[in-house]
Amino acid sequence: MWKRREEETPSRPPVPPSPEPVREPAPPPTPRPSEAEVPRGVAAIGKSVKIKGQIFSREDLYLDGEIEGTVEVPENRVTIGPHGRLQASVKAREVVVLGTVNGNVEASEKIDIRKEARLVGDIKTGRIMIEDGAYFKGSIDIVREAPKPQGAPATRPAPPPAQPGTPGPQAPSPAPPADPKR
Repeated sequence: MWKRREEETPSRPPVPPSPEPVREPAPPPTPRPSEAEVPRGVAAIGKSVKIKGQIFSREDLYLDGEIEGTVEVPENRVTIGPHGRLQASVKAREVVVLGTVNGNVEASEKIDIRKEARLVGDIKTGRIMIEDGAYFKGSIDIVREAPKPQGAPATRPAPPPAQPGTPGPQAPSPAPPADPKR
């Protein structure tokens, strides 16, 4: 009476033991639209950090806090995050603006001003991209590197300036006035 009958319990086919399941790492959570992703291998200043002074870096830099002073990253990229507020001059190889910058920006390669960004100051760069919706007030100076001459012929030196009292090259004399009788 208390025993179950084998007919009443559903029978399952025997499952062979399988090796330990391989677990794939979970994909990283996607950032919300208001957040920006900080790539790995980048020095980061968080949004609750406030710095007054000079920042010099030899690696990529992500700024999401308040900075007042100068930022120099001559061989790498500076990214001003969406919460970043800079009262600073910025010099870098590449600059990406997602937040607010009040100051001059100089990039040897490229400046990228994104949709919600605000930049007030003068820009000096090789290339620039300003997305629709971005705010920019200032001047833009596009700088091109001078092409390096490869086996260019030597140019002739300019003749030395004439010394006072020495006759120099003569300018052609004006034509005589036309004879009114003819």
